[in-house]
Amino acid sequence: MTLDAVLSRIDEDLPQATDRLIQLLKIQSISTDPAYKAECDRAADWLVEDLRSLGVDAGKRATPGHPMVVGHHGGEGRHLMFYGHYDVQPVDPLNLWDRDPFDPQIEDTPNGKVIRGRGASDDKGQLMTFVEACRAWKAVHGTLPGHLTFFFEGEEESGSPSLVPFLKENADELRADVALICDTGLFGDDTPAIVTMLRGLLGEELTITGPSKDLHSGLYGGPSINPVRVLSRIIAGLHDDTGRITVPGFYDGVPELPGQLRSQWDNLNFDHSAFLGGVGLSTPAGEQDRTPLEMLWSRPTCEVNGIWGGYQGDGFKTVLPAQAHAKISFRLVGTQDPHEIRKNFRKMVEDQLPPDCSVEWKAHGASPASQMSIENPAFDLARHALSPEWPKPAAYIGGGGSIPIAGYFKSILDTDSMLIGFAKADDQIHSPNEKYDLSSFHRGIRSWARVLDALTR
Repeated sequence: MTLDAVLSRIDEDLPQATDRLIQLLKIQSISTDPAYKAECDRAADWLVEDLRSLGVDAGKRATPGHPMVVGHHGGEGRHLMFYGHYDVQPVDPLNLWDRDPFDPQIEDTPNGKVIRGRGASDDKGQLMTFVEACRAWKAVHGTLPGHLTFFFEGEEESGSPSLVPFLKENADELRADVALICDTGLFGDDTPAIVTMLRGLLGEELTITGPSKDLHSGLYGGPSINPVRVLSRIIAGLHDDTGRITVPGFYDGVPELPGQLRSQWDNLNFDHSAFLGGVGLSTPAGEQDRTPLEMLWSRPTCEVNGIWGGYQGDGFKTVLPAQAHAKISFRLVGTQDPHEIRKNFRKMVEDQLPPDCSVEWKAHGASPASQMSIENPAFDLARHALSPEWPKPAAYIGGGGSIPIAGYFKSILDTDSMLIGFAKADDQIHSPNEKYDLSSFHRGIRSWARVLDALTR
């Protein structure tokens, strides 16, 4: 079988593939820091040259920020677009790294060999699994599989300010049958996963003001309104006794979990005791009529991310503060409308303000959830293609976090996204000593070869 020949080529070329990844990891492409603009440019140039070596018509596209890398390979059949990002997070605090984060090396650990360095897992290592699968395919077949578009971003770790305008300006060029995104992970260590739903995100910051200045609590306490007490009461009322969120209309657009997904999730045997135990907890909170996996993947949330007011220093100051502040975020699912929720939440707060209190608002983003239709035949083809490479069969799962690119591909390009990644929970992305298991890199390359074979026949 030609697939067997491609897989054998991947095995033989693993040392060289690892060397190429290490070359890319050495480039300090920190997108959020202007001091590294030239390094981001260098990473884009490196990827352009690598794609061209595979026969891809690739180029670096300018944006107001860091460049995009776009490459095309014509062919018959289903048009696949692969997305990854070449930029990385800052490395601070540097003193917590065991080695120079941009001097990547292969390290032996009790759990096997790992590739240690910034970007190893997020997202350069994951990006290169797809490129290396294409390289092996080209070596065996003399050409790449089918109709492919490569789309690499350089601002994902700094909020993607250039992404939406670029997608809109180049929609006809980038539109595909399916977008493949490799920025997610395995379920556990041995179950490959296709993420079919991602939660949206809405952030709000509020400041409640009462008196015109901080007051002496002995002179003014009692008859004077305390903004901290007002804010605390409002926050305490955001959930009822069963864990449901009380914002009016909040559950509009929240779907029930389809039976097929519920069955798959039940078969994953998620150990919520171990999950919570790892962070010093034991009992699931949230909506009490939902399983922990539902709460993580398919249910919306309202969380207080910060609350402050009054004296914060050492010792004690008997002050009645003039202001109280909070940062509150909502994770959204289904077709929940973040703008409608923002309006309803603000009205709920404002309706509870007593006399002499006012509120100021600061919005922090509003992105809807993404839900991919598994009715698309490509999803089942990919799931069955992934399974033989791993100890356990592939599963459709949800994602508790937010990956806005999947939503943008759908809303701007009308392209469904398939999120397949090989990261592990202990990869320490965004943290010191980031790593990517060498086995994840190797099996990830082999997995993409299997998926390409299934989707391009």
